[in-house]
Amino acid sequence: MSKTAEQALHAELVAVLAAVSQGQPRVLTTRGGEALPAGPFQMVHRSLQAGLRAWVENQTQHSLGYVEQLYTFADRERSEAAHVLSISYLGLTREPEQPPQGDTSWQDWYSYFPWEDWRTGAPAVLADCIVPHLQAWVKEAPNTVQKQSRQARAAINFGVNEQAWNEDLVLQRYELLFEAGLVQEGTQRGMAVRDRLPGRSMQHDHRRILATGIARLRAKIKYRPVVFELMPPAFTLLQLQQTVEALAGRGLHKQNFRRLIEQQDLVEEAGGVTAGGAGRPAKLFRFRSDVLQERAIAGSKLPLARGT
Repeated sequence: MSKTAEQALHAELVAVLAAVSQGQPRVLTTRGGEALPAGPFQMVHRSLQAGLRAWVENQTQHSLGYVEQLYTFADRERSEAAHVLSISYLGLTREPEQPPQGDTSWQDWYSYFPWEDWRTGAPAVLADCIVPHLQAWVKEAPNTVQKQSRQARAAINFGVNEQAWNEDLVLQRYELLFEAGLVQEGTQRGMAVRDRLPGRSMQHDHRRILATGIARLRAKIKYRPVVFELMPPAFTLLQLQQTVEALAGRGLHKQNFRRLIEQQDLVEEAGGVTAGGAGRPAKLFRFRSDVLQERAIAGSKLPLARGT
């Protein structure tokens, strides 16, 4: 193999395309759920985003709406012959009623990160599996300084030793589990995996990219009303709350959440109520037109309120 081939640089475009369906956060995947939509950037594309849209629509037959760039990952171990740059994007959409064709599918993103779903309290996988393994990893540190560093990182990232759980640290938690040999992707890098945690793995570094997308979206919903991209034209306040909860992985206090919505003046009555189903019909709302027009301008907020 020539030196030129060995030093070849390839740009790959990877999409984290998120939706919320029936109160569950979903991500569009390929290869039977083992990868995110991806493809090489080609010079025929007028821009990186145009290339991403072309690849996603070709692979999944699903058009993209809102898109923003996430991060650029460089992992020399992904290819023996080339240095691959993964340029990732976050897209928000609504899951179509018709399932996608071929090996493309929508997956619950908590099937990849079960420790991130705190909507009904701390998930059992933390106490039953993750914390004991991390404690063992801390004890294996070669010296006192590294032992203290590992202990502090485990406490901060996973909310142990009286530390509060921070839902934004999705990527840091995944990378810590990777370093500790607790995720299956480590075997792709020749690492010894001590024990496979619950949660689906992905090819290459796609679960890491998905973690980055989840973290970005969790942070964003606290100060920008991006959730409107995921909602139907008319929705109930309960549906809006469930969407925010699904993304954040945290339960919210109903009255506090509605008070925040009213204070921010984000929605208005759409007219009409929900039809069918059990219980009292609920009013339908929509995002105010000026909120939609000014969504790219700082100032409109949809903060995440802690459950009580």
